[in-house]
Amino acid sequence: MKALYEHNQTDVNEAKSGHSELIPTIKFRHCSLLRNRRCIVAYLYDRLLRIRALRWEYGSVLPNAVRFHMSTDEVVWFNQYKKSLATYMRSLGGGDGLDLTQDIQPPKSLYIEVRCLKDYGEFEIDDGTTILLKKNSQHFLPRWKCEQLIRQGILEHVLS
Repeated sequence: MKALYEHNQTDVNEAKSGHSELIPTIKFRHCSLLRNRRCIVAYLYDRLLRIRALRWEYGSVLPNAVRFHMSTDEVVWFNQYKKSLATYMRSLGGGDGLDLTQDIQPPKSLYIEVRCLKDYGEFEIDDGTTILLKKNSQHFLPRWKCEQLIRQGILEHVLS
């Protein structure tokens, strides 16, 4: 594109000095430059959409095999998108934050049945109710309050 642009500039300067037969060639090259720019922008936009999708698929840390195929600018863009998304998620949910990447598919119900795998002690839910989480006890609790404890191995989701 740089070579096309420079060649076009040379022909434009010659056309200004009286060589009007170069005008169709200049216009053709200019249209080629515009087409190439549209194709490059479409390609780069598609790459950014794919990189954005990687954040939702893999989380905030990309596997080395994926990162290896990204340019330095793409890694920088990914990190900026990751920080922007994290800031937005922290601003949701009344100060507690809301992890939008948690459930890509919406849950079928807001409450789940869980079983305690370890003694945890008292656990308070949103309405102020305190529940004693003892080993082998089962409870019907809000999904979003339990997910952290499930990941920690304190609770287990009981599938009925």
